[in-house]
Amino acid sequence: MNADRTPTQPTEEGLRRRPIRSFVLRQGRMSDAQKRAFELHWPAHGLDYTGAVRDYDAIFGRKAERVLEIGFGNGEQLLHSAQAEPARDFIGVEVHRPGVGRLMNALADAGVDNVRLYNHDAVEVLEHEITPGSLAEVRIYFPDPWHKKRHNKRRLVQPDFLALLASRVALGGRLHLATDWADYAEHMRDVLAAAPDWRVDAGHADPAVRPPWRIETHFERRGLRLGHGVWDFVHERT
Repeated sequence: MNADRTPTQPTEEGLRRRPIRSFVLRQGRMSDAQKRAFELHWPAHGLDYTGAVRDYDAIFGRKAERVLEIGFGNGEQLLHSAQAEPARDFIGVEVHRPGVGRLMNALADAGVDNVRLYNHDAVEVLEHEITPGSLAEVRIYFPDPWHKKRHNKRRLVQPDFLALLASRVALGGRLHLATDWADYAEHMRDVLAAAPDWRVDAGHADPAVRPPWRIETHFERRGLRLGHGVWDFVHERT
């Protein structure tokens, strides 16, 4: 693959034909502590979606590598990443409002300042607020598997979406996907293999081996006890 090739962009026609969605809205009930988090901590850690390109250097107050985590759930992994990789800045996107509130409380308690959060659809954030080639890495852990065959087309990891990610990740940057559904793992493998702007990261080529930067979450441990496998796909932007 020629490293100086123009990043693949999803066509406007393609996006109109089958809009990508990064979520299904399942808000759940918020605790009083999670509600207070939006009142107390959103000004410091939250980003309201504007539909316009963001100056993240100004937002974070420095120039640093940026990592995007899509669908961070309760934020266990994102908090760990921010603490373990303090030289990097992290952008988290999650539509589940209670999870956003929980993570903001945890960030405030830990004194972590290198994380900003969107409570919004990740596709719109990627399309309108993040500039091309500006991300060092994208992490998507355990997205909705849509395990019923008739719903497979709703899965987030699709060719158009990988093309959108490729347009936002710098050459040499990284994409890390993880799932505990065997059928989705096979789907991820096939879609990644056909994506022209991604190749397997030679240092992390075995999907059965969890990379050291991803922790084993409570949700994952529960799945392992039930006999689920876990697959990690790490690819490099070419």
